[in-house]
Amino acid sequence: MNIYSWNVNGLRSALKKGFTDWFAATKPDILCLQEVRAEVDQIPEEVANPDGYFAYWNPCRRKKGYSGVGIYTQIEPDRVNYGFDIEEFDEEGRVLQLVFPDWVLNSIYFPNGGQGDDRLDYKLRFYDAFLENSKRWISDGKHVVTLGDYNTCHKEIDIARPKENEDVSGFLPIERAWMDKYVENGFIDSFRLLHPEERDRYSWWSNRFGARKRNVGWRIDYAFVDEGLVPNIINAEIHPDVMGSDHCPISIELEPPFAPLPIAAPAPAYEQ
Repeated sequence: MNIYSWNVNGLRSALKKGFTDWFAATKPDILCLQEVRAEVDQIPEEVANPDGYFAYWNPCRRKKGYSGVGIYTQIEPDRVNYGFDIEEFDEEGRVLQLVFPDWVLNSIYFPNGGQGDDRLDYKLRFYDAFLENSKRWISDGKHVVTLGDYNTCHKEIDIARPKENEDVSGFLPIERAWMDKYVENGFIDSFRLLHPEERDRYSWWSNRFGARKRNVGWRIDYAFVDEGLVPNIINAEIHPDVMGSDHCPISIELEPPFAPLPIAAPAPAYEQ
């Protein structure tokens, strides 16, 4: 099962830069999109509902043309969740969650914390809400697979200019510490698992100063899985040659079936 993820930085813009041809040639089993930046009625019908796929969209409710996520899937889910049931996060259209019998897939556009202290606080609280949501699914016996733009480089190996960006959101110590906490809670960066020492592999480049041509980039797009899925990982890749956005696609290949997870025992009833 091949799952791709791509922050398209505006789907309508990406359509003018070869998105449709790439999608037709790649034929992913599942494709997660972030930063769609469009209402569903602004997307051509053949793109909004392509043949052979179930398509789900979650645009931003707070501001048109901002944020937004989507998923194309050849595998029909049992249920679709459009957020975490937390209004301040859900209104920005950052989460699509597909619930399958034994696993959950998230396409998430995590917030950028670079617009002041309030926005950094929002990003960190979003991270914590996401982690708690993931842990609840694990407790319910479902594996969790999360692809998207996490908007943080975890390690120095993940960024071309670590020293120059120590005080820049996306590489702040507090953001990287949350990534540490995420890993400590049993979630695995699939690309780094398979490519532990590989350098100069990035998924986002600034549009300034020819950064992409010089490969001065950041790895901020990830495919994380719970540790129970490690035996099922066949491959995890970054695809920098695919143009059309300031991000490139990433992918993970998983081999079903997934081993069942234990369901957490309910908490004992309180007795007075």
